[in-house]
Amino acid sequence: MGKVWRQVRRARQRLVGEPEAGMSTAEYAVGTVAACAFAAVLYQVVSGESVVAGLSALVARALATLG
Repeated sequence: MGKVWRQVRRARQRLVGEPEAGMSTAEYAVGTVAACAFAAVLYQVVSGESVVAGLSALVARALATLG
């Protein structure tokens, strides 16, 4: 009976195939484009006037408490 089950299991594996372990080239491309888009948006936000002014004020306040 064990031999039959092994044969059935092997046949099923041949039909179903092996599960994919990683991303395909297309998935890497989509992931790279998404990461670049996120980086561009983050750069725009961080380089905006309000963020720069806020960070400058934060640093100035921190330096004022030290001196």
